[in-house]
Amino acid sequence: MPSTTTTHSGGLIAEPPGGHEPAGVSAGGRVPAVRPERAPVPTSNGIVVLDVALPVYNEEAALETAVRRLHSYLKDSFPHRFVITIADNASTDSTLEIAHRLCAELGDVRVVHLDRKGRGRALRTVWLASEAAVVAYMDVDLSTDLAALGPLVAPLLSGHSDLSIGTRLNRNSRVVRGAKREFISRSYNLVLRGSLGARFSDAQCGFKAIRSDIARALLPYTVDDAWFFDTELLVIADRAGLRVAEVPVDWTDDPDSSVDILRTSIDDLKGIVRIGRDMITGRIPVTELRDALGRNAPDRSSGALLGQMVRFGVIGALSTLAYLVLFLTLRTIADAQAANFVALLITAVANTAANRLFTFGVSGRSGALRHQFQGLAVFVLGLALTSGALFWLHSEHEPSRGVEVAIVVGANLLATLLKFILFRSWVFKHPRRHPAAPAPPGPTDAPAVK
Repeated sequence: MPSTTTTHSGGLIAEPPGGHEPAGVSAGGRVPAVRPERAPVPTSNGIVVLDVALPVYNEEAALETAVRRLHSYLKDSFPHRFVITIADNASTDSTLEIAHRLCAELGDVRVVHLDRKGRGRALRTVWLASEAAVVAYMDVDLSTDLAALGPLVAPLLSGHSDLSIGTRLNRNSRVVRGAKREFISRSYNLVLRGSLGARFSDAQCGFKAIRSDIARALLPYTVDDAWFFDTELLVIADRAGLRVAEVPVDWTDDPDSSVDILRTSIDDLKGIVRIGRDMITGRIPVTELRDALGRNAPDRSSGALLGQMVRFGVIGALSTLAYLVLFLTLRTIADAQAANFVALLITAVANTAANRLFTFGVSGRSGALRHQFQGLAVFVLGLALTSGALFWLHSEHEPSRGVEVAIVVGANLLATLLKFILFRSWVFKHPRRHPAAPAPPGPTDAPAVK
């Protein structure tokens, strides 16, 4: 893990190494006992209210202008105590020297140096070490109009929201960027909503803030050290029932950005698959995390029929393809009924697990076995349909392999339609839960901050 040092205007202070398991979180992924309340953040008694991180790598040309502009804006417009943290990601140019000079000159600037690259690594390190009540970050090119910083932070200070993100995909946003980046961004967020059921609109906008108590609870479950960190954090927060505020931003794209779009896109798609697997296996214990945070499960059923049908359809298509491959493979060594039974059983178990997480938003191990048994009951229906179709077909004459495949695929598609109805109305039906009324804000409701 990278070693870090932090420079304040008062001198050099050693920080503990960054990592994924800070104090209070076990190596086995035990959920920390944190129950933050949605209450106003204290803004008096010398508390650092806002810490804005600027993750940088070889930004000697842009750093000084960006820091001075941000510092001037906060000094003139932000009414509470703040710090700006320059998170240097192993720069090889004069970025670090410029950062130290700005730190010595401006009393509200500090520098953290990491010996390895990665925006996710940098943000995880500085946010976990921060003493501020709210932590935020923005890209050093300041593509976002700074006038959006106040609306970004306000819902967190008031206790209305847990996280706050800038969005370039709102109709009230004003965005200047090329058609290629616009297409990639919208496609990526569409994939997120379709695959993981994400309820936020813009995962990749480099303009985000989070309450530090929430950050300390979520960050141990993030593992990405690069660009997917944003998406990973938001997906975990969304599944944990946290409230995410979205702020329309004015955004001007940086034409000199060094981001490798193709490589980043591929890494992001791999990340989506990984985080889905992590929620299925329980490495990210969403249900337990939601309980520890005192949040109710987000209701993904009301008004979400179309999204559920799309995700169920995609999973169903993949399951049918897998079934077909297994059926044809097994058919070379077994009769049609045995091949159908084994292929359908294997794909049914995988299909139930995938729909449990992606279609109906149920994660964690709680209830997983019961859902599989109910899924197997639905599997019996599919087996009856396909086996009955095969029995009828073979009772007449010995069909060609093409006709046999067409019949079992047709019967399987009919079983899939009935399966969706049963999954939605029986297996994964959630009882309506009304969240408890929040306690009135008061001094004792505020989260503990250093």
